[in-house]
Amino acid sequence: MTGFGDTVDPAPYDLNHLPYGSLIEASGRRFAAVRIGEHALDLAAFLADHPYAELFAAGDLDRLLAAGAGTWTEVRRLLIDRLTHSVAAGELRPALLPLADLTPSLPFSVADYVDFYSSEQHARNVGRILRPQGEPLTPNWKHLPIGYHGRAGTVVVSGTPVARPSGQARDPSGRIRVGPSQRLDVEVEVGFVLGGRSRPGEPVAIDAAAEHLFGVCLLNDWSARDIQAWESAPLGPFLGKSFATTISAWITPMAALDAAWIPVPEHSPQPSSYLVSPADRGGLDLSLRLEINGTVVSSPPFATMYWTPAQMLAHLTVNGASVRPGDLFGSGTVSGPRRDQFGSLLELTANGSQPLTLPDGRRLGFLDNGDEVVIRGTAPGPAGTRLELGECRGRIIDT
Repeated sequence: MTGFGDTVDPAPYDLNHLPYGSLIEASGRRFAAVRIGEHALDLAAFLADHPYAELFAAGDLDRLLAAGAGTWTEVRRLLIDRLTHSVAAGELRPALLPLADLTPSLPFSVADYVDFYSSEQHARNVGRILRPQGEPLTPNWKHLPIGYHGRAGTVVVSGTPVARPSGQARDPSGRIRVGPSQRLDVEVEVGFVLGGRSRPGEPVAIDAAAEHLFGVCLLNDWSARDIQAWESAPLGPFLGKSFATTISAWITPMAALDAAWIPVPEHSPQPSSYLVSPADRGGLDLSLRLEINGTVVSSPPFATMYWTPAQMLAHLTVNGASVRPGDLFGSGTVSGPRRDQFGSLLELTANGSQPLTLPDGRRLGFLDNGDEVVIRGTAPGPAGTRLELGECRGRIIDT
């Protein structure tokens, strides 16, 4: 690695990872980058002698996402080759900037945002809480990846403050009130960033998922449970979800996750044919962690998810809805079988009836103003290493 190790310590963001992002300098200049250790490599500057530099000239990932899977592979190969074999320290140093001097920005323009409900454990937990006398799973749950269409314009980058939403809700006495949410929640999720294009009216076959799955990020589907409960009769989430969705500043390319794939979960009953293919690589063995005000309150395992990323994409488009560069979909809340693996306060506190006790003695049912939520995650890398996914951070502020 000529000169590379002398210029920057890459751990834990090394050449096996190279997540993509977009940063802003103190001068206001925005640039697209890959992360190497605690530095950002300015891609337009680093590739200035190559036609691929034009993909990053606007300072974001939009052109890269539009270029398609073949180009994603070629760009990654070029970066790894240059960083491994042909770049002297003097050539690399001008394109490396310390992250401490930079501000993250939304890495790409979000075209559409869809959120799924793909954890069976989460769906059962919620069903038991909200329908204690009924069947936890709805009749359709094991037949299709349930989801809702969210609001792309309120997707924000990690570190952006989240204003407490207001809306209409019903209190226990049945009185309708309008005001700030009193039951503000977090949902630990994984987001999938899409690229390339599909033709309207033509579903993306499950075999073609890899042509559109660019990368993953951590995602917080903030939820105002009181607003959501009142409005979701019968159409589902609207204002209780649309006020903010936070994603990581760094997008881990699918190409970095070869060691993370696990077999397709066993499905019973057998899904419809468009959701089944030997080409489906399965799920991802990601380890997640939810922190509130610096305290780890749960560690949800993504490996337990029922529906795979390819199945979610196939279902998203089976009606002919097209894929555009910058489309984003969330996995839905990630929850494992144990309480310390639940991915929302709704589950962790039994809808507020069993508050968590934080180290300072505070009893936490739902989020208060000033609370800071951080979602972290890791993925298996080559030869037993771990890749650290970009954190997803947000602090609740008053309206």
